[in-house]
Amino acid sequence: MHGAGHPDRRTLLAGGLAVGTLALTGCTATSAAPLASSPSPEARPTTPAAAFARLMAGNRRWVSGDLRHPDRDPNRREFVAQGQEPFGAILSCIDSRVPPELLFDTGLGDLYVMRTGGEAVDPVVTGSVEYGPMTSGTPLIMVLGHQRCGAVEAAYKSLRDGKPLPGNLQAIVRALRPAYEQTVRQGGSDPVDTMARVQVKLTASDLRSNRDLAPLVAKGALTVVGAYYSLDTGKVEVLTGAPS
Repeated sequence: MHGAGHPDRRTLLAGGLAVGTLALTGCTATSAAPLASSPSPEARPTTPAAAFARLMAGNRRWVSGDLRHPDRDPNRREFVAQGQEPFGAILSCIDSRVPPELLFDTGLGDLYVMRTGGEAVDPVVTGSVEYGPMTSGTPLIMVLGHQRCGAVEAAYKSLRDGKPLPGNLQAIVRALRPAYEQTVRQGGSDPVDTMARVQVKLTASDLRSNRDLAPLVAKGALTVVGAYYSLDTGKVEVLTGAPS
């Protein structure tokens, strides 16, 4: 992971491209002038509502097949090589059918992406989600669950039957226990799907109210959205927290 410092202004010269450089070390965030220009077809969203609108517009393109594939060429690669300023942070599942960069039709430097089984969260994952909003002003976090989640199904069956999963898979089960317990209380004909949705809502609520992110949410600089992805249609459904 590279630092959240911003690249200097780049201007086209007659003989080529003059590129400013920044010294970045590891994941240390640095302050620099904001991005002045970009090969991106659209300017970076700076508000939660604008970032949310960009994501959902990308998902509509994914559903329809009218894709733009933005920010995926050598110019963009060069532009973000020295720094990044993603407009969104996505916590999603590891499932191979749910890559956020594709289903929101985004590209290099657009999103921070964290992926864990069933969106299971621990302090390292929480810190990773916090990184963008706290170091580079990322205005949107989305917790994204999905249809037919294998991790949720495995955790549900493990807890229902009292049979621990092998190895560190059991850590996912423990992380998803609150969602399981709420699902049991709630009932319904498809408990695995219910649990997947509950897990999203609980995780989004926890992030929204945590001590480091809550002040950003309170002043309107950050929104935390809970959402659900349909494998059948490709559509992202908002469950909680959409900006007004």
